[in-house]
Amino acid sequence: MSTPDDAPGINIGTRRSALALRQTELVIGALRAAHPHATFHVRAMATMGDRDTTTPLPALGKGLWTTELEAQLAAREVDLIVHSLKDMPTALPAGCILGCVTAREDPRDVLVLNDKHAAEGRYKTLGDLPEGAVVGTSSVRRAAQLRRRYPGLVFKDVRGNIETRLRKCDEEGYDAIILAAAGLLRMGYGARIAQYLDSSTTGGGLLHAVGQGALGLEVREDDERMKSMLKALEDAPTMTACFAERSVMRTLEGGCSVPIGVETEWVEEDKKKKLRLRAVVVSLDGKQAVEGERTREVNSLDEAEAMGKELAVELSGMGAQQILDHINKGRESGAALKVGDA
Repeated sequence: MSTPDDAPGINIGTRRSALALRQTELVIGALRAAHPHATFHVRAMATMGDRDTTTPLPALGKGLWTTELEAQLAAREVDLIVHSLKDMPTALPAGCILGCVTAREDPRDVLVLNDKHAAEGRYKTLGDLPEGAVVGTSSVRRAAQLRRRYPGLVFKDVRGNIETRLRKCDEEGYDAIILAAAGLLRMGYGARIAQYLDSSTTGGGLLHAVGQGALGLEVREDDERMKSMLKALEDAPTMTACFAERSVMRTLEGGCSVPIGVETEWVEEDKKKKLRLRAVVVSLDGKQAVEGERTREVNSLDEAEAMGKELAVELSGMGAQQILDHINKGRESGAALKVGDA
C-alpha cells in the first residue's frame, strides 16, 4: 500500500523574494520532518506585486501576490503554494482551499529607526519622533492608524523587499519605517527592531494586518494526498485565530490594501481558554475610526468565523462600512490610493 511519502515529488509554488524563499524553506523543513521519504521541488516566480515596484499597492488590487501562483496550482503545475497569509484574499479561486496555517511568528508591526538615529540614541519609540519626521510604509492600514495617534508625522511610501526597505530607511531621508516583525525575525534582522507596536503601546498602538505573521498553505480541494500531508503542520490556535481575523475582513469586504487592523490573543478567563479578537477600521486621514472587541470560547473554525463575522457586522453598523465605501469609491473613480494621501 502506498503512502504520501512514496508518491512522486511535490512541487511547491512561492514568490521569488528572499523572505518568501525563507518561508518556503521553513515549510519544507517541517514537511521533511513529518514525511522523511518525500521529495520537494521549489517553483519560485515573480508575481505582479514583485514586478511592479512603483504603482501604489492599493492601485494594484487584490491578489497581486497570489493570482499567478494560483493559476499554476489550478493547472497542476504545483501541488502546494506557500503564502504569507496576510497576502491571501479571503475569497479563494474555485477548487482551491486554505489547507493549513502553520505556527505563527510574532504578528506585530514594529518601528525601525534610521541607523543614524539608532546609533545616536536620540529616539527609541514612535512617541520620541519630532513633528515632521518622515515615516516610511507602503501600507494604508499602518499610515491611517498612525495618523490617528501621531498626526504630526509625515508618511511616505516605501516599496521593495526587506533589505531594500532597510537600505532606503538609512539612505533616502526616512527617519523610520514600519515593518512586520515576522519578516525581520525570519530573515535575521531582529536587531533592527526599535519598538514593537500593538494595542498596548504607550501613546497609541497599531493593530496588525489580517493573518500577519502566519503562513497559509494553499492546495487544490480535491488533492487528498496534500491535505493529509499538511495535517502534521497545522497549528490549531493560529489557524483558529486567523480564521476569525479573515472573517472580519471578508464580512467588511476589505482587501489587504484597506485600513482594517486586527489583533487576536488566547486568554484565560473563567478558567477557560478563550479567543480575544480586536478590530479597527480607520479613515485614510486618521480622523474617523471604529473599533470593537469580542472574547469568547471558540472550539472550531466555524465558530471562529462566526465570531469574526459578528464583530464585523457590529463595526459596520457603527460606521466602518461608510469609511470603507468612501475609500472604495475613490478607487473606482480612478483616484490612486497612496500612503501619502490624507
